[in-house]
Amino acid sequence: QVQLVESGGGLVQAGGSLRLSCAASGRTFSSYVMGWFRQAPGKEREFVAAISRSGLSTNYVDSAKGRFTISRDNAKNTVFLQMNSLKPEDTAVYYCAARATTFVVTTSGEYSYWGQGTQVTVSS
Repeated sequence: QVQLVESGGGLVQAGGSLRLSCAASGRTFSSYVMGWFRQAPGKEREFVAAISRSGLSTNYVDSAKGRFTISRDNAKNTVFLQMNSLKPEDTAVYYCAARATTFVVTTSGEYSYWGQGTQVTVSS
């Protein structure tokens, strides 16, 4: 089992940047595919990015490509989401998630473990 704690959210102006972190407990972090999801008020939770266990393979929602970068540090049990050129429509609660699998997946139901979320607000 793994516990996830997100940090790094906040209020930023459009065009600005934020770096989200997700710290995982346990000694098997490198066994998990990690993902970032977000949920805006009144909307369903949506996939943002995911990264393979080794960090060599990544996947992004189209709206994040070229602006967001997911990375991980297996030695520090941490996954990151660097968000640049933020837009008001990026405003949401961002969650990290973990799945003990080989393959990078983008469906929230495929992930077994979730953090509590961190709020990102982008003002126009």
